[in-house]
Amino acid sequence: MDSFSNLQNRGFVKQCSHESTLRGLLADKTVTFYIGFDPTADSLHIGSLVPIMAMAHLQQGGHIPICVIGGTTALIGDPSGKEEARRLLSAEEVASNGQKILEQLKRYLTLNAGKGIVADNTDWLTDLKYIEFLKEIGRYFKVNEMIRSESYKVRLERQEGLSFIEFNYQLLQAYDFLVLYDRHNCILQMGGDDQWGNIIAGIGLIKQLRRKEVYAITFPLLETASGRKMGKTESGTIWLDAKRTTPFDFYQYWINTDDRDVIKFLKLFTFLPLEDIKNLENLKGSDLRKAKEILAFEVTRLAHGPSDTETAMNASRSLFGGGSKVHSAAPSIILERASLAQGICVMDLFLLVGLATSKSAVKRLIEQGGAYLNDRRVTSSEVIVTEADAKDGFLLLRQGKKNYRQVVLR
Repeated sequence: MDSFSNLQNRGFVKQCSHESTLRGLLADKTVTFYIGFDPTADSLHIGSLVPIMAMAHLQQGGHIPICVIGGTTALIGDPSGKEEARRLLSAEEVASNGQKILEQLKRYLTLNAGKGIVADNTDWLTDLKYIEFLKEIGRYFKVNEMIRSESYKVRLERQEGLSFIEFNYQLLQAYDFLVLYDRHNCILQMGGDDQWGNIIAGIGLIKQLRRKEVYAITFPLLETASGRKMGKTESGTIWLDAKRTTPFDFYQYWINTDDRDVIKFLKLFTFLPLEDIKNLENLKGSDLRKAKEILAFEVTRLAHGPSDTETAMNASRSLFGGGSKVHSAAPSIILERASLAQGICVMDLFLLVGLATSKSAVKRLIEQGGAYLNDRRVTSSEVIVTEADAKDGFLLLRQGKKNYRQVVLR
């Protein structure tokens, strides 16, 4: 199967420029392509797995990825898909974040030996002379066209508005594409569908300045079947960094996938052949757990390696089987027994262990019947937990069906 068809059949392609031409290029030639990652945090989250896996599939098809770390654009903040401005970061924060993100990308991509390229747009953006840049590049951008872009339109309609520094983002991203075309003959940029306007701006710039055709692919912006934003849970974001989201929690996120999403996620987030995935499509009910275990294992293995994945899987099976014993892989906190002498409100306990981000979220969880203490449903937000509730020196808390935390008393 050619590279474009593989991406399309797995669900990566939302929009594409000059599809027939690009399909032919990917089938017949080695294509250099790029995706940018702005290091606005010290870890990527699972929403970034769509572009990462698309890059990995193209690389496995013989094409050359360029991972652009947006060391300078991260200082500005991309308004695409954002309802409010990002917090401005220091150059030191951005540099540190970039190094950590690069290490995460290397788990999925080969970025050496001529097979892949790492670039930081700080290399060509930092020394830009702004007036000269506006004269040479800015004159190709029409303000009336820019403000029609969805990424700008949403923010312009809000009270907060759009800062002038953010308004420059499209110019800089387009310039990145131009530089990568000149330096590496990069002819394809990919990104989320909210990036379409920015990518098309880069295509137009290259066409005007170099008289060459380059291409775009955008990915669908994913939501789960239940309507939740990909990677967002009641207890927070699911990160690729094991210090921010443990391998156990990471595995649990995927094992808890909505039945309606399992096949779609297997196509997007694993390297399993499409033929093998097709064999799982007809599984129903409890048999579908087999497919969920395959999904959770494969995605966690890529992010955290086989050893941590085996440990997380075994812990999950133990807890899913109804066991109440402490397991070393299940997330836990240590609490002094004295802390329970006067008792602690169950809402505070759920916040303490990270099963929710606010008291209102805990209260909602309890009202919806999704909060458990030692496998018993919590029916009131006024419940006080004491040492008498502990079994064998620990408390087992659960959010929903399979999101566990342990409190070990000492």
